[in-house]
Amino acid sequence: MPDTFAAVSRNLTAYRVMAAIVGVLLVVLCLVGVPLANFDGSPMWGVFDSTPAWVTTGSDAQHVGELITTYLGVAHGWLYMIFLFSAFLLSRRAGWDLPFTLVTLACGTIPLLSFWAERRATRRVRAEHPELA
Repeated sequence: MPDTFAAVSRNLTAYRVMAAIVGVLLVVLCLVGVPLANFDGSPMWGVFDSTPAWVTTGSDAQHVGELITTYLGVAHGWLYMIFLFSAFLLSRRAGWDLPFTLVTLACGTIPLLSFWAERRATRRVRAEHPELA
């Protein structure tokens, strides 16, 4: 049992760290980078006919947005894979059922909701494994 306790504890810590990192990066990416890079009144991604005209094309603000989406986007993508792996390992070690696991993984893709999912998962692990509290 001590090995199980240590494994669940390590996985919970790894999951919480990755959830926080990925959650913050996703918020910055979606709520700062994408609007700065794309909201210049032009069409976006072939989906939207026009975007709000919040920044001027070629401005410093748009350049910052492009840097954020380029570099933070790549970092977020790689770190998200680590997040998924850590969440999956935690789900197996903590004995989560499939629906709870899928909701936890899916919530990691939605800005701000990822923080709720992390708290929900932490509460469940600590309730089902009182030795961690």
